[in-house]
Amino acid sequence: MAEEKQSFETQLAALTEIVNELEQGNVPLETALTKFQEGIKLSRSLEKTLTEAEDTLTKVVNEQGQESLLDEQAASTEE
Repeated sequence: MAEEKQSFETQLAALTEIVNELEQGNVPLETALTKFQEGIKLSRSLEKTLTEAEDTLTKVVNEQGQESLLDEQAASTEE
């Protein structure tokens, strides 16, 4: 993988390509192991990015400047 951080979309495309190659079963064992390890690294990076995005989206500042969960605000607006 490159030194600089790749975008989420680029990483997802790379992971998808790896999964497709491994699912075909035409990859030599050593290559498959290397690609599997690459896929694990990409998967962990993608999961971290998604978790960070989820954390960002679930916190919203309400009118009083206090943080509240997005779910709590949705529940209060439905009442």
